[in-house]
Amino acid sequence: MSSPKSFAALRHPGFRAYFLASSVAMMADNIEHVISYWMLYEKFHSPALGGVAILTHWLPFLFFSVYFGALSDRFDKRRQIQIAQSLFALASLGWALLFFTGRLEAWHAVVLLTIHGLAGVIWAAPGQIIVHDMVDEATLQSAVRLNATSRFLGVLMGPGVGGVLLLVLGPAYGLLANMLFFLPLILWLWKAPYGKLKPRAAGAPARGAGFAELGAALREAAGNRTVMSMIMLGGASSLLVGSSFMAQMPEFAHDLGNEKADFSYSVLLAANAAGAFAGGMILESRGLLRANPRSAIVLTVLWCLAIAGFALSTSYPFAVGLMMLAGFLYLTASSMSQTLVQMHAPAHLRGRLVGVYNMANNGLRAFSGISVGIVGSLIGIHWSLALAALILLTVTLGLLAFARRV
Repeated sequence: MSSPKSFAALRHPGFRAYFLASSVAMMADNIEHVISYWMLYEKFHSPALGGVAILTHWLPFLFFSVYFGALSDRFDKRRQIQIAQSLFALASLGWALLFFTGRLEAWHAVVLLTIHGLAGVIWAAPGQIIVHDMVDEATLQSAVRLNATSRFLGVLMGPGVGGVLLLVLGPAYGLLANMLFFLPLILWLWKAPYGKLKPRAAGAPARGAGFAELGAALREAAGNRTVMSMIMLGGASSLLVGSSFMAQMPEFAHDLGNEKADFSYSVLLAANAAGAFAGGMILESRGLLRANPRSAIVLTVLWCLAIAGFALSTSYPFAVGLMMLAGFLYLTASSMSQTLVQMHAPAHLRGRLVGVYNMANNGLRAFSGISVGIVGSLIGIHWSLALAALILLTVTLGLLAFARRV
């Protein structure tokens, strides 16, 4: 077999446009997080509220991933993505109005994070599956990895652009300006020839409404150890660690002793995203690490060690370096597991199984808000994050034995 070409998916014009527009939308998503998380920390100084923020943000993925995954099999994916982008913009507007009036309360944050989470779950499955219409099977892994890399490109740009908006315009006007960044993807999808509903193939099972056929979809996929091991890997990672440390990052920045905590907070967020983005670029430029289950699991083991090291670090430069390493490992492992699910899922079940994967990989992050945030309010977030990472390490090693039969 010939060596895979570097950045193979970007050779398709449709995917190039989608990659750029999605990167800008993810940047806007993370600008909102950067500004809102900082304002929540400044007002409440509560690790428990940081945990609740994770809980309320990710619960929609737990409850609705399968449902919206099924909708991706039944309806126009473009319209689903446009609805999601509109909800993101609505959440930014809500934060802006509350910052204008100075009436922000904890329950307001819960509502807005829930809206934001709902937008994320609506976008997740169609945003992943639509790339099948843009590229061929030979370049699918490149498309999935670059699609994931676009997310981290947005995360990388978010702290920088969000910090400028926060300093120059203030939180309220900054979030109003942020609403404009959701427009490119909304407008491009209006006429894009991808994601339209295709006629059901002869002999394919009728499409159900999500949860009604969840059991049947899982039974059909149960014999596929590749799909099942990647779903279990994503679920374990999200349940125990997930992105819980992101909501707690202001306190990590403060505890690491930097006098300018707001600047060091942005640097830590940017370091994680920079590591992930650099990882995606390096792997794509060389066509490295073809997807297989054991590689995804080993990369997750290394990610656990990097997160535990960050949690226990007392050196700010060392913590920044570990955040970069963690970003690299997470991007590589998660994009590989997502690729395996998309490639090995039967075509008529792709939306459902991607929805199940998203439910595990994203929805269970809600409970990492308990394992890190709420437990952290009792024993300290450094120890709670380190403990969660070490428990995940043990679970992941067990999955490695399961995946050896693939």
